[in-house]
Amino acid sequence: MGVRERVLVRVGLAGRWVRALAWATLVANSVLVVTGGAVRLTASGLGCPTWPRCTEGSYTPHGELDLHAAIEFGNRMLTFVLVAIAIATFVSAWGTRRRDLRGMATVLALGIPAQAVIGGITVLTDLNPWVVSLHLLCSLAIIGLSVRFLLSVDAPLPAPRSGPLAVLAWLTFATAWVVLYVGTVVTGSGPHAGDLDAKRNGLDPLQWSQLHADVVFLLVGLTVGLLLAVQAAGRPDARRVVVVLLAIELGQGAIGFVQYFTDLPEVLVGFHMLGAALVSASVTWVLLRVRRPAVDATRPVAAGATQTGAAHTSEA
Repeated sequence: MGVRERVLVRVGLAGRWVRALAWATLVANSVLVVTGGAVRLTASGLGCPTWPRCTEGSYTPHGELDLHAAIEFGNRMLTFVLVAIAIATFVSAWGTRRRDLRGMATVLALGIPAQAVIGGITVLTDLNPWVVSLHLLCSLAIIGLSVRFLLSVDAPLPAPRSGPLAVLAWLTFATAWVVLYVGTVVTGSGPHAGDLDAKRNGLDPLQWSQLHADVVFLLVGLTVGLLLAVQAAGRPDARRVVVVLLAIELGQGAIGFVQYFTDLPEVLVGFHMLGAALVSASVTWVLLRVRRPAVDATRPVAAGATQTGAAHTSEA
């Protein structure tokens, strides 16, 4: 086997690993949002009262291990799982010889220690609600980038298109992020602080909940408009993903209304946080699919040939 053939085999093997690791990255970061929510909802945010150690004298809880310390320490241990996945993803992406995958894998890998530091600052500031908000928003951004990475595995994404559809997709994307941000502000004003003694942001939860609901209605309206627009434009590839986004929005909205009128039960709040992760993932998927139509939607291409061709294209 010649040098060229060995390179192509190596690129193909790396490509197969990258897809599995891309899914692992997306799932692991979504799970982290849920486990982080569990820390807050069980008032375990200061179960380990300092950082990077758990206590002043140890990196692990000592003495009688109570539930709060176990939950917080367990959540910290998930960082090592994310680090392992990020390293494996980076190595596999490097083996594909594609600059786009290498760049995204680098950002995803750097996001893990950055999030660990923000989490440490959260603890050191006694769960400052604005830092907690930043911590969650960074996780949601990593989830969005994970979706882009996953969609790029088989081949580099097509060049973006402009026009009314793209504008509407951008408006939907931006509004979704306003919804996510306002949701963190509402959380920062509510009862689930992560610790019984943690301070809240001092804002009126009733007013901010109303604003949150208003922006959600705007988001649903924009999504319905985008669905009708892609249907009229004859874009079945985009229509499918917009339907998924709309379903997630309606489910997330229903959970939000129920939890508001039932005094924010922890289980529903936990599902609402999972919904936030799904919104970030799906709205990214919609934006990419609308602006960058799938090139293989009507013309199938063999996966191996796509990976090989993409590798040479990115190196050219």
